Amino acid sequence: MSDLKDRMRADLTAAIKGRDEVRSSTLRMLLTAITNAEVAGKSHIELTDDDIVTVLSTEAKKRREAATAFDEGGRSAMADKERAELAVIGDYLPAQLTEAEIAAIVTQAVEQTGASGEGMRAMGKVMGVVSPQVKGKADGGQVAAEVRRQLGA
Repeated sequence: MSDLKDRMRADLTAAIKGRDEVRSSTLRMLLTAITNAEVAGKSHIELTDDDIVTVLSTEAKKRREAATAFDEGGRSAMADKERAELAVIGDYLPAQLTEAEIAAIVTQAVEQTGASGEGMRAMGKVMGVVSPQVKGKADGGQVAAEVRRQLGA
């Protein structure tokens, strides 16, 4: 079993004992999402920590988008709830990269692939190099925007 999943289960027990409603409900939701990912295919698999980070990143993205939608809809209480869940999810994700770090990784990838003169046609090639380096550490939309910026779109 993965260390991350064990840590989440232990934290869930502590949150329940401490009567931390937000943390316990969020951890239950995350563990359910992980279990669903494990049984989603034709056979049951045990997710690695990297696979779990992917699931957590997806859940974090859902919370960010929901908080934005609730803010735009004037439902600040629901937006705050989504942000609180996002904070709990953030405890289990790797440290997020800054914009400068993302820019440096993209610059290195552009140089490595020789894509500087190709423009947007090279986006897939550059993203193929960048994606494994930023997986779980940065929002994909933010990374894609930086790649587009550096390729001159």
